[in-house]
Amino acid sequence: MMKCIAIDDEPFALQLLKDYISQVPFLELVALCEDVMEANKVLQQHGIDLVFTDIQMPRLTGLQFIQSLTERPMFILITAYEKFALEGFNLNVVDYLLKPVELSRFLLACNKAWELHQLKKAAKHSPEVAPAYFFVNAEYRQVKLLFKDITYIEGLKDYVKINFVAPAKPLLVRMSMKAMEEELPAAQFIRIHKSYIVSINSLTAVRKTSVFIDKLELPVGETYQSVIEQLTKRKSQG
Repeated sequence: MMKCIAIDDEPFALQLLKDYISQVPFLELVALCEDVMEANKVLQQHGIDLVFTDIQMPRLTGLQFIQSLTERPMFILITAYEKFALEGFNLNVVDYLLKPVELSRFLLACNKAWELHQLKKAAKHSPEVAPAYFFVNAEYRQVKLLFKDITYIEGLKDYVKINFVAPAKPLLVRMSMKAMEEELPAAQFIRIHKSYIVSINSLTAVRKTSVFIDKLELPVGETYQSVIEQLTKRKSQG
């Protein structure tokens, strides 16, 4: 269900909206409001999903009301004036209905709002997708790096040297290895030495004291050998 309110300074228009809303199975009418100040109180007291509002009203117009809200529910504008359509859509309203509104057109607007409502609910409850990239400060700008393009990272005192899949050239970044390690997803990269972090997907062979990326051999520090053991066990089990 979507909780909604209707705003119009004309009693007849409000009653018509009430009748239309009662015929939409997924709408729950919370209040009928004759001006936006009354509607604002309702918004503060209830979790409203959708607002049907006229535009030309005393004290504050429907458009001004939308602009005044920091947290906005969805809006459907209902007015006798076509000239406000562009301004309304610039405020991301769901739909713009011209009076007199036919029930079929009203239902179409409500269905659009319902679809948006369902999409928002799905996005809210779906797990967050981990980003496939990160940014580093290099060459006087923020450089976007894709995790899949990185083969290994070498620590050089106050800098790290990021190596990529050929033919891309390495990138030198002023950053500690610890800070770099925190940027990288643990499921895709492993620390094998105080001076090396490698991409698991780039590895072509491993042994207790070293790993290989094609013909390149990198040392495994003594304190990191258990990481390699866990990696090979994970591979063999998979």
